[in-house]
Amino acid sequence: MPTPYPLSPTLFVETLAALAKQLPAADRATIGLPGMIRHGVVIKTPHYITKSGPRSKVLPELVEAWEGFDARTALTEALGIPCKVLNDAEVHAAGVVTGQGLEVVLTLGTGLGFALFDGGHLAPHLELSQIPVKPDVVFDNYIGEPERRRLGDALWSRRVVRLVDSLRPVFLWDRLYVGGGNSRHLTPTSVARLGDETVIVPNGAALVGGSRIWLLTPGGN
Repeated sequence: MPTPYPLSPTLFVETLAALAKQLPAADRATIGLPGMIRHGVVIKTPHYITKSGPRSKVLPELVEAWEGFDARTALTEALGIPCKVLNDAEVHAAGVVTGQGLEVVLTLGTGLGFALFDGGHLAPHLELSQIPVKPDVVFDNYIGEPERRRLGDALWSRRVVRLVDSLRPVFLWDRLYVGGGNSRHLTPTSVARLGDETVIVPNGAALVGGSRIWLLTPGGN
């Protein structure tokens, strides 16, 4: 379902509670949000603070409402079942990591998502999307959906390759997974240039991750 904007924390919880009533009964729930989520608390989110969605006007009252919002507690109370609330890329990553070595997951969609697992353990979240590429441009803008539409898949795919090449010496990962809704737009030539240690994964991995994250983070988040 489309995200309703402007989206306050209260409307967010009400929307998910209404959606949950349309679904089969469950004994737990996993919710993935964009931005910095720490122990179920929203530290900062890039989209829900805007008037009409990504890259629209930021509303100060929503910034104040979202920062420090205890989403895990609010959703646990609203849904009546235990909830985990994490960054959405981390939920996606939980559906694909093998638990062997250092595994990095990049998700391509509205912007850039990132997750890091070491030996199957979720590492503290880093907002890689906010790293500057050049003045006033961060990775989130550099390879986000608006740029893909503006550039076309071929030129946009080259940007993704440059992103991966710039991150490889930083993380020296054992395995890189590239997913998200826009991973399907990567050209075959660009996929080949991403390296043998890179795996393209389907966007549906998040559905598996929502269940599997409970095994990977049994006592946290």
